[in-house]
Amino acid sequence: MDTLISRRHFLAAAATVSVLPRRIFGQDGKPGANAKLNIAGVGIGGMGKGNLGQIKNLGHNVAALCDVDRAYSKGTQEQYPDAKFYTDFREMLAQEKDLDGVLVATPDHTHAVVAAAAMKAGKHVFVQKPLCHDIFECRELMRIAQETKVKTQMGIQGRCDNGLYVIQEWIAAGAIGELVDIDAWCDLSYYPWGHAYWSAPLGRKPPQGQPVPETLDWNLFLGPAAEREFHRCYHPGCWRPWWDFGNGMMGDRGAHTLDSVFTVLGCRMPTEIDATSSDLNPDTHPVSAVITFRVPEAGGQKAMKVTWYEGTRPPRPQGLPDDQKLPGEGGIIFHGTKGKIIAGVYGGSPYIIPEAARTAAGRPPQTLERPKGGIEGNWLNAIISGGGTCADFGYSARLTEFTMLGNVAKRVDGRIVWDEAAMRVTNNDDANQHIKCPRREGWDL
Repeated sequence: MDTLISRRHFLAAAATVSVLPRRIFGQDGKPGANAKLNIAGVGIGGMGKGNLGQIKNLGHNVAALCDVDRAYSKGTQEQYPDAKFYTDFREMLAQEKDLDGVLVATPDHTHAVVAAAAMKAGKHVFVQKPLCHDIFECRELMRIAQETKVKTQMGIQGRCDNGLYVIQEWIAAGAIGELVDIDAWCDLSYYPWGHAYWSAPLGRKPPQGQPVPETLDWNLFLGPAAEREFHRCYHPGCWRPWWDFGNGMMGDRGAHTLDSVFTVLGCRMPTEIDATSSDLNPDTHPVSAVITFRVPEAGGQKAMKVTWYEGTRPPRPQGLPDDQKLPGEGGIIFHGTKGKIIAGVYGGSPYIIPEAARTAAGRPPQTLERPKGGIEGNWLNAIISGGGTCADFGYSARLTEFTMLGNVAKRVDGRIVWDEAAMRVTNNDDANQHIKCPRREGWDL
């Protein structure tokens, strides 16, 4: 099977020029194996805190920190007393000339603007999933990464998990026969929206705002998003269900769970996407949705249907023992003519049903190289070695675009026809307003 993590992808990665400061090269002009990189974190109160911890544990220097909320990020600041703290990432990039890389773990709607600025400043970039907030941003980050030739990575840890590669090897070896279709799901929901900080009207923008905390720069939190008054139903930690700030469960868990699916598909894009959404409104993601992606035949691979369930689950697959449960919170079912592969949220712990097919398959022959160092370490090692990363923007921008198409279909609660080359929905002009979201003045990429 030819996927993006094979020939074309690695050839492109190998051709990429490494951008490295002179201070980490040895006397022979080559990067030192023990080079200590200077990394900055932007958005450090949530996932960024964990990513920075991994970077520190791998022996690198957390040199600068940035967050719009001094109180929410206080715990992380205290862990790195020698790192200078900033509220505005633009000031940080202007002042911190010795940075090698920037970690971006802000809310989804500001991922692209921070990452683009960092890449244009010559910094290597790690962005938490989902990479972007709309499809236009995906295309722009991929373009800027190609132009600047910095090392990029999206934070999808499943790419460093053995399960993703076992799935590919089983399918390539014919362990489940011919692949027929794929189900994937996350049965979690964001209900009640805003984590119950207010009760009426549920799922809609509050009629009145609240005083902005003294520790928060609300204008910087909004970034490119439309003006609105502060309310605790958005921050801290409640932004993801709101269309203006987050990509919902499709971007949250979909970026993880559909990673192995997109790879097995050979990174092909769908041309038709159907969605049925519940409790649809213009402010928040639906409580549940079922989305069907139809991927056309290409490159010798047959057409495929992928169905994504959020806030609910797919039908229980035939052949699953009565006393066995599907993976908790979410997972994937690859349906084949001889059996099925079932895996967890990140593609982990895959197994085959029924038992006869599992026994016949055994352990697949290992034909794919596994990334080393975890998702953060893989990025840091690429900066030092000049090699490729396992989830660079050439791959992760396309994976994110796949998930964003699901969100566009959710918003129109129906069928869209996608022209990938034109970056346009051809059957529903209203849907195109969600391909490139409006941006506040001064927040262009």
